[in-house]
Amino acid sequence: MVFKKIRKFISEKKSSGDFDEDYIEIDLSQKEKENKVFVKLFVLKDYDDVNPILNSLREGYTIAVIEIKTLRQKDSIELKRAISKIKKTIDALEGNIAGFGENIVIATPSFAKIHKEEPQPKEEKKKFDY
Repeated sequence: MVFKKIRKFISEKKSSGDFDEDYIEIDLSQKEKENKVFVKLFVLKDYDDVNPILNSLREGYTIAVIEIKTLRQKDSIELKRAISKIKKTIDALEGNIAGFGENIVIATPSFAKIHKEEPQPKEEKKKFDY
């Protein structure tokens, strides 16, 4: 990162022919953010618990595993509102959302895909006429 700044500075000065400054000031205290993926577990107890989930997803490096059992048992209408809000945010981020079982929802940003197996159509039993 420091070398990029030096290279940019020199190339700008070379093109303009302007080398009147004796030194370059570089901010070494600036830390480069690590791009690690976090898998975070969230428990959705109330509708208000959606906000920390959305904030984590908006950061872009979080895969959210959300337990919805408590809210589902308490208030299914609030659960639908919460999941709808999460889904809208995921759609805006071009991510994926999927339910696993009855109590778990996984939401991912755009860099991760959730593999969803499509249910195969059931074969109808053929009746034979004799």
